[in-house]
Amino acid sequence: MGCPTLAASLFLRLRWGLRIFLAAFLAASLAIASAQSPTPARTLINKCAPDFSLQDLSGRALRLRTYRGQVVLLNFWATWCAPCQLEMPVFSAWQHQYGPQGFAIIGISMDDDTAPARRLVEQLRLDYPNAMGDARLGMRYGGVLGLPLTFLIDRNGVVRARFQGETDTITIEKKVQVLLGGPHP
Repeated sequence: MGCPTLAASLFLRLRWGLRIFLAAFLAASLAIASAQSPTPARTLINKCAPDFSLQDLSGRALRLRTYRGQVVLLNFWATWCAPCQLEMPVFSAWQHQYGPQGFAIIGISMDDDTAPARRLVEQLRLDYPNAMGDARLGMRYGGVLGLPLTFLIDRNGVVRARFQGETDTITIEKKVQVLLGGPHP
């Protein structure tokens, strides 16, 4: 058997070049897809909560990082969500009850329009900050695919619990009490 011809040699080089190109293209595509996909919400447990900076519905700056040192209940909600509307007044009562122990609540409306969110906050007389969220913020918290979605964040900014959908508020409150250092009257 003789030496490969020039055409055969070029064909082999071209084939290997194509393989390398396809492998690089596939690796780059996977990297981009994983960067754009939501962080699975379960992987947020025991990890730092993603920081965000928004304006609340009153126009004041709202940044999660400024709540370090407090236990934070971060609640994603919408005006069309009946379970959200039931738990929000309970959260407001907790703000008064547990606030002196270092407890804070932040509400994030996932509505498309600010006006209905603002009306509901006023109607329910919520006295904790609420802001408008978007898909990008939702993706940072694992994708907000069902509401309500509530995270409990400890004093160091670490996510300690996640509650998806209608959840017994007693279950959430017990976890709040643990993070605050025990039950309080």
